Amino acid sequence: MINLITIMGRLTKEPELKHTTSGLAVCSFDVAVERNYQVNGERKTDFIPVVAWRGSAEFVDKYFSKGQMIAVTGSLETRTYEDRNGNKRTIYEVIANEISFCGDKAKPKEEPRQEEPENGYEVISDDSDLPF
Repeated sequence: MINLITIMGRLTKEPELKHTTSGLAVCSFDVAVERNYQVNGERKTDFIPVVAWRGSAEFVDKYFSKGQMIAVTGSLETRTYEDRNGNKRTIYEVIANEISFCGDKAKPKEEPRQEEPENGYEVISDDSDLPF
C-alpha cells in the first residue's frame, strides 16, 4: 500500500509551533494549493492542513511565514472526534516527512540583533585587519 502526497503552495497563516507534554515539537500550518484546472473561468484553491513533528516542526516555525511558498511531501491521515454538540467530525491532514523551500531564499524569522555603537564608536568583532 502507498500513502504518499506532495503539495506545493503558500502558507495561509503563520505556522503554529507547540510542544507536547513530553516536550516533542509539533507545528501546524495550512497550505493553499491551486488546482490545475479552472471552473467557469476561475481557478479553485484547496486549503490543506499540514502537521510537522520534531526537527521539521522547528524548521518550519523558524524559516517560514504567512504567504511564503512551501513544498511538503508526506502522508495523508484522518482523525475522527466528537464536537461540543456531540456530532462526529473527521479531519484530513498531511503529516509532513519532507519540507522544502520554493522561490526566494528564506532567512530565519528572528535575526540576531546587531550591537549598537558605544559612545560613537563601532564595535568590531573581527580584529584580524587591525594594523596593531
